[in-house]
Amino acid sequence: MIGFAPVLPPDPDVAAAARVRQDTLTKPRGALGRLEELSVWAAACQGQCPPRQFARARVVVFAGDHGVARSGVSAYPPEVTAQMVANIDAGGAAINALAGVADATVRVVDVAVDAEPLSERIGAHKVRRGSGDIARDDALTDEEAAAAIAAGQRVADEEVDAGADLLIAGDMGIGNTTPAAVLVAALTNEEPVAVVGFGTGVDDAGWSRKTAAVRDALFRARPLLGDPVGLLRCCGGADLAAMAGFCAQAAVRRTPLLLDGMAVTAAALVAERLAPGARQWWQAGHRSTEPGHRLALSALQLDPILDLGMRLGEGTGATVALPVLRAAVAALSAMATFSDAGVSTRSSS
Repeated sequence: MIGFAPVLPPDPDVAAAARVRQDTLTKPRGALGRLEELSVWAAACQGQCPPRQFARARVVVFAGDHGVARSGVSAYPPEVTAQMVANIDAGGAAINALAGVADATVRVVDVAVDAEPLSERIGAHKVRRGSGDIARDDALTDEEAAAAIAAGQRVADEEVDAGADLLIAGDMGIGNTTPAAVLVAALTNEEPVAVVGFGTGVDDAGWSRKTAAVRDALFRARPLLGDPVGLLRCCGGADLAAMAGFCAQAAVRRTPLLLDGMAVTAAALVAERLAPGARQWWQAGHRSTEPGHRLALSALQLDPILDLGMRLGEGTGATVALPVLRAAVAALSAMATFSDAGVSTRSSS
């Protein structure tokens, strides 16, 4: 049985205090633009104004394979997933390099890689080896879908209990933008051609194969629109289900979270249905080049912090956005007020 505790919103009284403080700082009102909005969100999530700087930001990359990848929907072969899990664990991936700049640490979790776990630590929450081919079959059984969501919940609890004060959800899985596109299409009532992008860089023929796979999976998914767990079972995958559980549980634990790209945000769409109100605890780190990502962000009413044309996954876009969020916190907490600095306020004439 899947269950989440009720999601309480970030503290509205603290948010109001943060807005008042913003207007007392030594700058014209609104002059820091989006940074002001982000600082208010951070303060409300932390329940204090001014907010404290994030001390333990944690990137969690959920890895899994997908049977549909064997149908030529990706520019890379499925075995790359396991190889990249090893690369991330060794510190050689893009997410490792970018996390170092952003002062964040990285954890990779094997939920459904089609290989033996790289280590007991990485495979502690493994549900199965590869998810089913969603173009023809369900991705998971009922039991596996529940286990994957629960795995994501446990990982969120582990990280928060270990002291994480900001979480970033990342993904690694060849072919995972195909099930992600199905989830987005189903939950935004869009057609496959509106949500399918070029993923890792497929050619036109690959795009056509991917669109056909999304179409076939979407046909089976339509009757399940009111059943988020059923959607993940039918046309998601263990990694996507785990990310949904992770994003939802972060909100339950009152911990702010940055979403990454297409796969993570598709999972977040489902997470909002598993734990209504969870989206109030999230910010969109960036907007990827995948057309479905824009649709998913719109459905979640989230405005991306960055738009750099990125499409890698791994949590990279959200991690690049982390220093911007840190800057927002610093501005609200470290700037002097007009009265403290002896600076005249705006003329009333």
